[in-house]
Amino acid sequence: MNLPAIEVQDVSKAFVLPHQRRTSAKDVFLHPLRKIDRDWVRALEDISFTVEPGEFFGIIGANGSGKSTLLRILAGIYRADSGVVRVSGKLSPFIELGVGFNFDLNARDNIRINGTLLGLTPRELDERFDEIVGFAELERFVDQKLRNYSSGMQLRLAYSIAIQVDFDILLLDEGLAVGDQAFQEKCFATFERFRAEGKTVVFVSHDLGAVASFCDRALLLAGGRTVALGPADQVIETYNRSARAHAAEVA
Repeated sequence: MNLPAIEVQDVSKAFVLPHQRRTSAKDVFLHPLRKIDRDWVRALEDISFTVEPGEFFGIIGANGSGKSTLLRILAGIYRADSGVVRVSGKLSPFIELGVGFNFDLNARDNIRINGTLLGLTPRELDERFDEIVGFAELERFVDQKLRNYSSGMQLRLAYSIAIQVDFDILLLDEGLAVGDQAFQEKCFATFERFRAEGKTVVFVSHDLGAVASFCDRALLLAGGRTVALGPADQVIETYNRSARAHAAEVA
């Protein structure tokens, strides 16, 4: 019996938000004992689900619903306050545009640094370098510093590196929204290859059409809680009904 690619059990996460900020060392020095009021904001509460090997799993919800926090917990960037997360397989996270890039270096150097951080050997980087640059359509700009790149160019480079890793599980967080339509379609075309190769993909997106097209199941979050979990089309319909009801209330 195969283990789930991802298993999440009763995961909760909260963040502390201070009401006042100390803006200078002088403020700390003059008022060392001043109490700072804080609020706890619960980003996730008792989230449970599994993702099977080879499954495309969508996570949807409004801004602030906890989607990105959940993905960062899966990637090991955040630690859950409670609950259990089990991941079986090699992760390739594509979570936040620009993370790991050095904007004072050119694309050539960033490919080597990022690829190494993601586990590619120098030989693998040499073998895949032209494919990375070609997929990103950056042949003419490979020796330019990344600070001169547009956000779309940075996206193309980051995604091109991420998909070169020999991953079992790919985590995608809405980054494709930055790219132009042609590159989005190019990225979505890689999804078909991932499915044929039996890769597992967890896809956080506001693009419900893409989630409906590619995801087998989906999780709907609201206020850090699970609202719906099941076949993607049914979960999307639940989300749409909720959005229509909210629009009617505020109209």
